[in-house]
Amino acid sequence: MDTALVMIDFQMDYFPAGRMELVGAEAAAAEAQNLLHHCRQMGMPVVYLQHISDRPGATFFLPETDGIALHSSLEPLATETVLEKHYPNSFRETGLEELLRGQGIKRLVLCGMMSHMCVDATVRAAFDLGFSCLLAHDACATRNLQFADREIDAASVHGAFMAALGAVYARVMTARECIDLLSRCNYSGRGRELAQPPPVTV
Repeated sequence: MDTALVMIDFQMDYFPAGRMELVGAEAAAAEAQNLLHHCRQMGMPVVYLQHISDRPGATFFLPETDGIALHSSLEPLATETVLEKHYPNSFRETGLEELLRGQGIKRLVLCGMMSHMCVDATVRAAFDLGFSCLLAHDACATRNLQFADREIDAASVHGAFMAALGAVYARVMTARECIDLLSRCNYSGRGRELAQPPPVTV
C-alpha cells in the first residue's frame, strides 16, 4: 500500500467557541470523518498534524490550552500517528517525510485547516517532495481575510486556493469523489487515475 491519509490541524480552536473559528468548520469535519472512516476500513495509514504555536504573540493553538486538542469526531486511533508541528508546512521539522518514506508512501490524500495557510503550504511541499496528492476540498475550511481596505469572504478565499492547487499541485475533488476514486484504484495507485494533473505553463 503506497497511499496515506494526512489530516491537517483539525483542532478545537478552529471550531465554534474556539480562538480562531473558521467558516464551515463543522461541515468540513463531517466530510473528513467520512473520508477517515473509509480509509480506515481499507487499512490505509493515517497521519494527523497537530499545530502548537511557539510564535511570539500567537493568539490561538497556544500550548497547554484546550484549543490545541483534536476534534472529538476525528480522534486518532492508538495505531495512528500524531505529529506536532510549529509551521504551516507540515513537513517542516516534523519527521513527516521520513515517516512516509519509511512506509513506502508515494501518494497522499489530504484534508484539513486552514485552506489558505497550512493546507496550501503542506500540499505544495508534498508536491515538491515528489508525492502525488489528492485534496478533498470540502473537508477543508478557512476564514474571511482582509486585504488592503476590503474583506475577502471565506468562500472566495477557499475557492482561489483550491483552484491554484488544482492547477498543478494536486487533484482537487470532494471527499466523496476521493473515496470513489481510491476505491476504484484499490489504494494501490495502479493505472493513471491517481496521477498528478497535467502541468500548466505559467
